[in-house]
Amino acid sequence: MRIVSGGRSDVGQQRANNEDCFRIVPSLNLFVVSDGMGGEAHGEIASAMAVETVVRTCMGEETGTVTASTETHPEWSDKTRLLLNAAHQANKKIYESAEVNPQQQGMGATLTAAWINEEKLSVVHVGDSRVYLLRSGVLQQLTSDHSLVAEQVRRGILTAAEAEHSELQSVLLRALGTQPEIEVDAEEHTLFPGDIVLLCSDGLTRMVAEQKIAATLQSESDPGRAAGKLVAQANENGGADNITVVVVHMEPKETGFLSWLRHGAQKNAGKNGSA
Repeated sequence: MRIVSGGRSDVGQQRANNEDCFRIVPSLNLFVVSDGMGGEAHGEIASAMAVETVVRTCMGEETGTVTASTETHPEWSDKTRLLLNAAHQANKKIYESAEVNPQQQGMGATLTAAWINEEKLSVVHVGDSRVYLLRSGVLQQLTSDHSLVAEQVRRGILTAAEAEHSELQSVLLRALGTQPEIEVDAEEHTLFPGDIVLLCSDGLTRMVAEQKIAATLQSESDPGRAAGKLVAQANENGGADNITVVVVHMEPKETGFLSWLRHGAQKNAGKNGSA
């Protein structure tokens, strides 16, 4: 499959600064989204630290290591194991930074990372930023929110509709940097041609209904434009928080004459300066 992606991040309509951070690493097919928390306690520092640590660890540039237990999942791939270790390393760095810098105490960050290796999707997750999979028109949330209202829904205390209007939506049960050790969700999925993977902060999911998200992903063939449209929709609906969206398309590889024709057209376009 051919992987095509695009991402957008926006401060929204009601915040003074953007505490979200994301990275797309095309050479690795690695995608990372983090939403900082702490406000004056430098949430933007926490999210940037989370993203940078995960990327550097997956690229083999991070010297420190934190070994996460994977004994209960011997079937996991090496990339899933490394991604899980990267999340624990990010937690350690944020926590230690807040310990030695009093002005950073209380900072933390969500983390949602996806690493694609051929048809295998590795996901790690902490907090309430999400990963979705759109397949055959059906949008499925792959991650479970680590928030108070989500836990209340799982226990039957609140309905999903009540949770959407709860004033406690921003209360997280898990976030990077708040404790010296953190529980990180990790899982693997199989991808197929035509699948669309979406990573996003809660600035999107609180403002735009999942049906609208699915419709936008289906109607826009360019991942970057799809991400931009979703950000615009969140802002149109109030933009109460920072908004970050990463869209990844799993496209069938072109073979034969069609592939030659498309590549030849792109080469010619580059020569006349219109690419």
